[in-house]
Amino acid sequence: MSKLKFFPAVILTTVAAIWGGAFVAMKDTLVRLDVNSFLAWRFIIATSLLVLIRPRVLKQFNMALIKKGALIGTFLGLGYIFQSFGLTLTTVGKTGFITGLYVVLTPIVAAIVLRKHTNKYEWASVALATAGLALLSFHGFSIGLGEFLVLVSAFWFACHIVALGEWASGLDVYALTVLQLATCAVITFIASLKSGFHTPPDSGVWAAIIYTAVFATALAFIVQTWAQSFMRANTVAVVLTMEVPFAAVFGILILKEDLTARIATGGLLVLVAMYLIILLDNKRNEVVVAND
Repeated sequence: MSKLKFFPAVILTTVAAIWGGAFVAMKDTLVRLDVNSFLAWRFIIATSLLVLIRPRVLKQFNMALIKKGALIGTFLGLGYIFQSFGLTLTTVGKTGFITGLYVVLTPIVAAIVLRKHTNKYEWASVALATAGLALLSFHGFSIGLGEFLVLVSAFWFACHIVALGEWASGLDVYALTVLQLATCAVITFIASLKSGFHTPPDSGVWAAIIYTAVFATALAFIVQTWAQSFMRANTVAVVLTMEVPFAAVFGILILKEDLTARIATGGLLVLVAMYLIILLDNKRNEVVVAND
């Protein structure tokens, strides 16, 4: 595998690890602070941090960037709103699995909207990743409001991955990230006004907000936006499913949850799926280079 493809894949895997840690950081937090206030604080802090680090980024905004960034950010914001509400009504395990179904929805959305082709090897990787997610997350399944909301979030996350993959290579990574997160901040803040925009009640909630804002949002989305200028949307979707195995690992290490054969097998299937689709992506690019 060429270094050009391997490095973005490794960096993107760190994003999955950070998001896996966010599941642990947010455990029980949404009981003490309403969903939209939590998300608004998260995205306001993340956006402010990126602007403070590089104030001149605001000068790079133009109408084309604003339109694309706002649309991508809207997909992302809607994904987080539906996921977080769903999380309050169902288990972390089910939330992790159903959210991970963006790995299936991404090629479907790309095929319908952009006429992108997904070959049988990519579908095989998607199937492996989905099977691994099921083993990692399932403790029985029933369709309730919580599960439905998380499924809707998976659709919006798939739209985000597809749109980002289509536009990231032609736009400034940092500016596009700021616009995405600023859009999420506006959407979640407006959504919070219905029940009132609340301040985090204790240091534990503040800690979860700071972690998710700095690492799981500002840093993570810069990395994802950059990586998607190198990698296909389908590949990114499979790599990001590593979020669930990482959540399981952190649950075992930090929350002292049990390590079972089912969890180990599920994690292995996701790893295999990730390796296969990155290898396939690399082979495709080698063919393109050879033809050039």
